[in-house]
Amino acid sequence: MKLIYLLTQKINAYLRRTPVAWLQLSHQKVRLLVAILGVAFSIILIFTQLGLRGMLFNGVTLLPENLNGDLYLMSNYAEVIRDSSVPNIFLYQADAVEGVADVRPLYVSRGSWVDPKLLKTANGDEVDADIESSSMQIIAFNPNKPVLNLPEVNQQLNLLAIPSSILYDRLSKSVSGNIPQLFATQGQVFSILDNRRVTVIGLFNLGSTFYFDSVAVMSDWNYKQISEDADLDQVSLGVISLEAGANPQAVIKGIKQTLGKSIKVLTKAELAEAEVAEVATWPEGKVLNFGAGIGFVVGIIIVYQVIYTDVSEHLPEYATLKAMGYKDRDLSLVVLQESLILAVMGFIPGYLTSFGIYYLMTNFIELPVSMNTGIALRVFILTILMCVISGAIAIKKLRTADPADIFY
Repeated sequence: MKLIYLLTQKINAYLRRTPVAWLQLSHQKVRLLVAILGVAFSIILIFTQLGLRGMLFNGVTLLPENLNGDLYLMSNYAEVIRDSSVPNIFLYQADAVEGVADVRPLYVSRGSWVDPKLLKTANGDEVDADIESSSMQIIAFNPNKPVLNLPEVNQQLNLLAIPSSILYDRLSKSVSGNIPQLFATQGQVFSILDNRRVTVIGLFNLGSTFYFDSVAVMSDWNYKQISEDADLDQVSLGVISLEAGANPQAVIKGIKQTLGKSIKVLTKAELAEAEVAEVATWPEGKVLNFGAGIGFVVGIIIVYQVIYTDVSEHLPEYATLKAMGYKDRDLSLVVLQESLILAVMGFIPGYLTSFGIYYLMTNFIELPVSMNTGIALRVFILTILMCVISGAIAIKKLRTADPADIFY
């Protein structure tokens, strides 16, 4: 009972101090408004940088997450799928390891895609030498050995046998052309991929990324015909399916012993993590992290200036409270409460405005920038930390309040 009584006293004392902090801030309405807008600005800056960073990472795991396999054979000298090159003979050797049901080849590369509307003829037979193109991610495999866990693709595998045929991702960016609409009206769409005539004979959903404007799925044979650099003896990834009841770790060990150190065997989670880890090392990611840090520092400076000015102007009042018996700790809590009030009041407009900015980025850049709970919580914690740091720095000024000053 005594403990409960003491806790109740502490809580009541805390609540009694809260109005003091609010009265201090709301005493000058204009200054309070400027402070809230300043905090909101820094929050918007942090949200924007984290949103762009999320956009940078968004999509890099789309391919790994939609592969239909248990393990994945990849070059030990590559960090991402598109840079991997594994001799096709390794897949046959891995297939002989105990516990492996089958190993299927996957080819991933980059191509240059031309918007069909820019072609001279409707059949895509002619193209200007200087015509603009967009980047396309090419995903190729043997239709008899499908590797994607995409129902739309798997339902159209028979169409991939048609020469120069591709399946086009309807979630691609508009810079690549309005292919879904053209396909709906014409039944097929002709265009140019890597200076070769191709025909869109079907659509599917996957999603574009920051680095690719569109995605195409094709057979390995068509990939060889379309891309001059294609080498079917060098695969990007070996997609491994295990036998029922097989121990994945035992299979990984067996494959590594068979193939040596030139390859690595990854689970789906490890493959996705490798893609994300590689993007994190790129300059773009570091710049965006730096931008978020700048927003954090700007917020600290703004809140510090507001609280420092408030403490300076009310220094005689604080000195009076000290003369009445209040300790530095009690007065410091008032200053920290001011910081927390500014953090909450600034976060609300900053959060709401960031929704609009995310919407604009999604429409202009054509990549989803979602305001998920993780980002919102992270920014809120940063806002609280930012304001507490500002308040802690301003407290140093409070400690200079001398009760003797009120007699001068």
